[in-house]
Amino acid sequence: MVETLSHHRPDVVLLQEVDAFAARSNHDRQVDVLGDKLGFRHRIYFGNVKVRGGGEYGNAILSGFPILDARNIDVTIPPKKRRGAVHAKLRVRLPSGHLRTVHIYALHLGLSGIERKIQLRRFLASHPFATLDARAPIVLGGDFNDVWGTLGRKLLAPAGFRGAAATAPTFPAYAPVRALDAIYVRGGLHLLHTERSRLGLARYASDHLPLVAEVQLQPMHPHLFAEETRHQTGRHAA
Repeated sequence: MVETLSHHRPDVVLLQEVDAFAARSNHDRQVDVLGDKLGFRHRIYFGNVKVRGGGEYGNAILSGFPILDARNIDVTIPPKKRRGAVHAKLRVRLPSGHLRTVHIYALHLGLSGIERKIQLRRFLASHPFATLDARAPIVLGGDFNDVWGTLGRKLLAPAGFRGAAATAPTFPAYAPVRALDAIYVRGGLHLLHTERSRLGLARYASDHLPLVAEVQLQPMHPHLFAEETRHQTGRHAA
């Protein structure tokens, strides 16, 4: 996993099914093992599912940018397995020197079609997502388990998200036929390019191939710039 991820030199990594203190993974807290080996000082993890014999697994974000705040959004539909989306607010410095807040969401949806639709609707209605300005830069990615490839068109596009024109099969890693994983952007971001990893080692690093996206942060809208400035001033005053 470390060799595969380091090959692509990512700025931000969105991970699912990350173990913490489980016997099957040497009782490691994997977000820290990966973060240390890849050189990511900023990281966040939230566990969702208990593992037999102790420990748990969940979603994580590794970031080369400072994480201002993070939370877990519970999208579990009982009695199905617990599912969630990790939200991290990153602080990114633009070439102009201005700082921007970028919202990153890493999620893992369920195996049932109706479950996934309910979970995604719950995510879209969650706080603080539902209150974010439509121009705020957002990256949403992860394992959507989108077997039929309809979630983006039916639910995310109406909410302002933009994805790749063509889906890239990522599962199973050794001979991918299903595009279960996806990356979408909204607001002040351009999705320039997405591709699945073509590294041979990636077929053995996970049962899903990594999906790699290049995104470009757009110049800040004056209205959002005023809001960002007020928030920065407020934090300094505190």
